[in-house]
Amino acid sequence: MADIKESPPLFDTNETKVDDLDDDDEDIFASAVQDQNQLEDSSPYNGVSTIQAELPKLTLRDAPEENSFSSVSSPAPGPLSSPLGPMSTDIGDLHDVPINDNTDVLSTNVMQPQSPDVVLTDSSDVFLKITVTSPQKIGDGMGAYVAYKVETKTNMPIFRKRNFSVIRRFSDFLGLHDKLTDKYLRNGRIIPPAPEKSVIGTTKIKMSGDKNQEQNSSSTEFIEKRRAALERYLNRTAAHPVLSVDPDFREFLEADMELPKATNTSALSGKGVMRLFNKVGETVNKITYKMDETDKWFEEKTSQIDSLDVQLRALHSAVDTLTNQRRELATCTGATARSIAVLGHGEPGASLGRALAQLAETLEKVEVIRRAQSNSDLYQFGEMLRDYVALIGAIKDVFHERVKVFQNWQHAQMMLNKKREQKARLEQSGRTDKTSQAATEVIEWEAKVDRGQEEFDNISKMIKKEVERFELVRVEDFKKQLTEYLESMLQYQNQLIKYWESFLPEARAVA
Repeated sequence: MADIKESPPLFDTNETKVDDLDDDDEDIFASAVQDQNQLEDSSPYNGVSTIQAELPKLTLRDAPEENSFSSVSSPAPGPLSSPLGPMSTDIGDLHDVPINDNTDVLSTNVMQPQSPDVVLTDSSDVFLKITVTSPQKIGDGMGAYVAYKVETKTNMPIFRKRNFSVIRRFSDFLGLHDKLTDKYLRNGRIIPPAPEKSVIGTTKIKMSGDKNQEQNSSSTEFIEKRRAALERYLNRTAAHPVLSVDPDFREFLEADMELPKATNTSALSGKGVMRLFNKVGETVNKITYKMDETDKWFEEKTSQIDSLDVQLRALHSAVDTLTNQRRELATCTGATARSIAVLGHGEPGASLGRALAQLAETLEKVEVIRRAQSNSDLYQFGEMLRDYVALIGAIKDVFHERVKVFQNWQHAQMMLNKKREQKARLEQSGRTDKTSQAATEVIEWEAKVDRGQEEFDNISKMIKKEVERFELVRVEDFKKQLTEYLESMLQYQNQLIKYWESFLPEARAVA
């Protein structure tokens, strides 16, 4: 029996979680603790899919079907999207999605990612591939919302079809995450985090119109980033051996009907405000309550996770700064190209005028390359880091859930001691009429203590397996995506060298 420890009152095991209201928000290559074959479940989380794009004539509009980095001259991997200029809002094809007069399809001039197959077991023949496409704005004004087409390809026997698609809005994704959290977080499962809500981004979408092209471009880029994040969320969930066969997850993927509105996900509702207060209370509890950890594994992992979180956030901030500076550099390069072109038209000397025109053309190509580089910075590297910051948050959540289970166990132990003392006082005073009731209460609290200890032991074991699975995949996935990002940067730099080398003879030929 554990030692008696004063603790806060008993927590509700079905406490509602709250989503963050902001949009913005260690040793990275730490080794796994044990081999994957020792894990209870054989299927790890799938890493964030990295998308490649062809770069013919310095554009990022076509995406290859497969990722290939066989040589430096092969097509460069591109970002999840590439807003090289103001994004269009032309109506696109939605296949089976009916479009009425109030439907505004938010298509972009960027590629759609091709997610890799998610292998759920050791057999490569079993797969579950999910893509999120065709974001569309439905309705106008503050009542508008964005719906997405969720396409699934699988050969798993638990699904009725092999290829199917449904339409889901953003709140449906959050509703699914809440259901999975309510079911499995208490058991020690790491629930892949859903994309964060953004009041600012949502408001921009609702208020965007044909007249405001700058706002349309901003809102469309936001939607594309959210679409890619939703796709990564579903594929991470599909890669989990337990979550992938959950009835709510299967219903989300294949139920060809509108799901019940997930009202609990609304940030501005009354329930949303209550969840915010609950979140504040949990945050205070995390700060004020310090568990006397007896398991060295958890003590070390907690320190490692905190350090990894700090490192990833710092790296993400640096990449974000790099992205902004690269975009600014691309803009300045384009402005320089236009100024040199004007200067070349007024130059009387034929050779010098031709050289200036060639320089302007070269700078225009360089501008496109630098915009592509900034997109790779953001979508290939930056979004991957954002994903892992969110995953670290999910691990912290399950660690805190274990602390709450410990608090409940200690609270039950404290109540058992009080009931035993009360029973002893009644026996000493000779009040046999209440002794039997006190004895019954002691038995009840003894059972609660035993259940509390069992629950604590079970969640501790499960967390170890989940974290070890995460570590095994994280190292390989991070290495793979970082390599692809560096290869894309190398190809961009090689292309820049070719442009300047082709211009050099023209510059030397100036009389």
